[in-house]
Amino acid sequence: MMRYSIRGPHKGPALLATAVALATVAACSGGSPSGSGTPASSGTTSGTSADAAPTGAPPSPTPTPTPTPTRTYPLSTAPRTVPAVRDHEAARGPGWKPAPTGGVVLAANSAGLADEGRLLAGELGIPYRGAVAAGPGDVELALGGTGAPESYNLTVRDNRVRISGPDEAGVFYGTRTLKQSVKGSGAMPEGVVTDAPAKPQRGLNLDIARKFFTAGWIEARLREMADLKLNQFGLHFSDDQGFRIASDSHPEIVSAQHLSKAEVRRILALAQTLHITVVPEIDSPGHLGAVLRAHPDLQLRNVQGTPRQGAIDISKPASAKLVDELLREYSTLFPGGWFHVGADEYQALTVRNPAASYPQLATAARQKYGPRAGVQDLAEGWLNDRAAVVRAAGKTAKAWNDGFFRGGVVTADKRIEVEYWTGKEIGARPPAEYLAEGRKVVNLNDEFLYYVLGEPNQFTYPTGRRIYEQWTPLVLRGTTPVPARYAPQILGGRFAVWCDLSGAQTMAQVADGIRMPLTATAQKLWDARTPTLTWEQFRALATRVR
Repeated sequence: MMRYSIRGPHKGPALLATAVALATVAACSGGSPSGSGTPASSGTTSGTSADAAPTGAPPSPTPTPTPTPTRTYPLSTAPRTVPAVRDHEAARGPGWKPAPTGGVVLAANSAGLADEGRLLAGELGIPYRGAVAAGPGDVELALGGTGAPESYNLTVRDNRVRISGPDEAGVFYGTRTLKQSVKGSGAMPEGVVTDAPAKPQRGLNLDIARKFFTAGWIEARLREMADLKLNQFGLHFSDDQGFRIASDSHPEIVSAQHLSKAEVRRILALAQTLHITVVPEIDSPGHLGAVLRAHPDLQLRNVQGTPRQGAIDISKPASAKLVDELLREYSTLFPGGWFHVGADEYQALTVRNPAASYPQLATAARQKYGPRAGVQDLAEGWLNDRAAVVRAAGKTAKAWNDGFFRGGVVTADKRIEVEYWTGKEIGARPPAEYLAEGRKVVNLNDEFLYYVLGEPNQFTYPTGRRIYEQWTPLVLRGTTPVPARYAPQILGGRFAVWCDLSGAQTMAQVADGIRMPLTATAQKLWDARTPTLTWEQFRALATRVR
């Protein structure tokens, strides 16, 4: 925003006098409004003009320059974006607005930013010109610097924008800041933004096993996530109700409604351009009902022969063979660095005496891990073995917190990331226990971050306001934060959609219902400090810039 300042304002008669004086000055200066014209000669030209001074008369006084308006600018304020930028150095200037004469260009040694440049140019409605020198009105994208991963600097000066960062993701997030600022206010303010996320893992988790979601719906969520600077999309595609991605190794387990591998590759290609990693999940040894319908001989049965829903019999070598074949197949399909192997809610461990109810599991545990081992140890060993399979494929394993047990013969591998979601299970362990063991933890607190369709089992739909005002990554269980000294071990968090009552909402209703909770989650994962805006201000801003 600009101001015009003219020194010495006049009113009334003084204004008339000033006008007369200015007219006189203009006449004496040969009509130059700035007084820069050459004065009339005092007798050095042939002939005498009507305006020339008489010969011998004193020379005319040097005219006083006419004052001109001076444009000044107030100090700029930080761009209004979601999530908010972490630091902005204010400056005086008009800022930057997209104009037809400007474009998006790439700095030297920054060819890897071509996708980001083309995307931004299309969003701003200006040309993409590639690797050429930046000029007035341009946005320049540049790789370089020594900042933290995903960090960026955004400088607005002299009607130009420069976005730089040490990696492509950081520069991409800078383009999201520019896009939102222009969308919300029409401009990007003068000054320098220095920005980086508080947490390296920031995302959305989606259950497509219980409720099928189309590839187009998923792609729309990825685009929303990218504008919020979220970088991880968890895909839970196997459960009791369905197995939702085509399989080459075991086509017999695939549900009628499923994503083809071509659709998955399309989703993965979009995610890659948006700097989002897709994390697949095949949950075992529980939640395998869809798989076990095609392999009933592997279903866990108690001593009376009663089957347990979704549970595979981990005493049978064929069970491990089947699950490992699936893990290897989908490790190849999904190129990202993580694979979620589940490990939660194994039904054999929910009874009073697992060894008595499932003697085959107890026998297998002793045979594999020694005479003191029990069913819990066999389950922990199963987790370690599945983690080893995905690790051999170049992945870091993730598992739900209720698959990590205390006091047994077998201990879960500390390289497995703990995805903490509940403290309601049998033998529940508070989150500080996992952290005190030196484990890395990701926050999926079911008190705040679980959107469970139909609201069964005392779940209620989370609100953006509650997340925004009460949750931080330190709040892993319930509403009480863990000690701040554990913050470096908490890698981030994901907002999770679970489809327990799949018919409770349509896909469109889910998209609408999670919009503001996901937005609030993104804010708190990018910057865990207390926000400066009130909830109402934040909600209004999110509506304007997204």
